[in-house]
Amino acid sequence: MARVTLSAKGAARPDAVWQRYAGIDQWASWSPQIKAVHCVSRRLRPGMSGTVESVVGIRAAFVVEAVDHDRHTWTWRVCLGRIPIRLHHEVRPQGRGSTTSLTMYGPRLVLLAYAPLARLALHRLVRP
Repeated sequence: MARVTLSAKGAARPDAVWQRYAGIDQWASWSPQIKAVHCVSRRLRPGMSGTVESVVGIRAAFVVEAVDHDRHTWTWRVCLGRIPIRLHHEVRPQGRGSTTSLTMYGPRLVLLAYAPLARLALHRLVRP
């Protein structure tokens, strides 16, 4: 099991960035690989589950393991077929803007293949 951490800094305020995470319907607006999120809850919460549909039609099942709205952190487990990936997200103040980080755990080749898309999404997430 490998670990890869990515981060991005931007001018968006931490609360605004967090709302982009917490509002499930906003995910596709900043994450170019996401076409839709299929789940009952429209607000990020522990225990919620569903599927994420990519723009190329791949569906991945997910379960949110933890959410701390006060600390702006959350962790979820995504399964691409039989390949499990665990992702931990954080949002922090950075000057007048924010920084966000993503730590991914899973098979090294899968994480390295996903990293460019994840990096792009993080940069879009912290844009004003």
